[in-house]
Amino acid sequence: MAAVGLQTHIWANNTRSTLLLIGFPVMLTLVLFGLELVLMGFGVLPNSGGTLGDDINYAVGMLAGTIPLAVVVALIWFAIAWFGNQVMIDVMTGARKVERQDAPELYNLLENLAISRGLRTPSLRIIESDSLNAFASGIREGHYSVTVTRGLIDALDRDEMEAVLAHEMTHVINKDVRTMVVASIFAGIISVICQLVFRGLFYLRGGKDNKNALPLILIGFAVAGIGYVFAIVIRLMLSRTREYVADAGAVELTKNPDSMIAALRKVSGRSKLEAPDDVQGMFLDNERAGFTDALFATHPSIDRRIAALVKFGGGRDPGAWDGFDGPVTGDGTAVPVS
Repeated sequence: MAAVGLQTHIWANNTRSTLLLIGFPVMLTLVLFGLELVLMGFGVLPNSGGTLGDDINYAVGMLAGTIPLAVVVALIWFAIAWFGNQVMIDVMTGARKVERQDAPELYNLLENLAISRGLRTPSLRIIESDSLNAFASGIREGHYSVTVTRGLIDALDRDEMEAVLAHEMTHVINKDVRTMVVASIFAGIISVICQLVFRGLFYLRGGKDNKNALPLILIGFAVAGIGYVFAIVIRLMLSRTREYVADAGAVELTKNPDSMIAALRKVSGRSKLEAPDDVQGMFLDNERAGFTDALFATHPSIDRRIAALVKFGGGRDPGAWDGFDGPVTGDGTAVPVS
């Protein structure tokens, strides 16, 4: 059932976070079991010496050691990610923390928004990139952060920047940010493990003494692939409605739908920021082109978001931004500067 209302939306996000945490050791076990079968096929691990069924049963027996290993690895990763998730995200995005004296106007805008909702002010970070993007991160109170790019700071005026910060603050208020961090850090590692393992297997030789080698390798790839697919599904569990809700939250906080719309127009087509796919799901915009990309997109299109703000927020769409911020006529045409 789709989340309706703020409390239901928060409950849905908490449920997703719990499922992600529970699902992590399950996915890891699948990946490790698949790896066992593949390594048996390549002759790296011993086999039963019997039929294919005997080999699979032998691998299942090894799960007695694999499952505890998966749980231990999961717990260790949980601890690392719980306390070090922001450091990881900073490394992956190139973000750096700034203080009030480094960006006083930006910091004051963020602080005012936090105070208006009785929250502790998130830390502020900046990415030195010409891209126009932003995101919130953090798992628990007192450790939330809002990050913006240098390009966004340069392109947006005060009201537009306030709207973007309010959008990210809404992710914090709605607990979206926790779900996004859990998915990007906890589930993302599954994708990394699978890719590293599969690439490494191409350098392995052997398995000629096992008549079941090829079936074991194929089955192992299939099982490990299920774990990889689960990681993709987890990314898709991050409902695209969260961006609509955050846009609406920005309007509620600022009472200025026009600025949110104007900010999105400026961001459109200029938001590309280098980062792992799982982290890009946290961004203000992660618009994709083409049918396949759109199918697995983590965000609704800018046009759809603006249409929602116009319809439900009473905002006005200024149209595509061409980089000109000077005065305009009533029909939106730029006024020549004398």
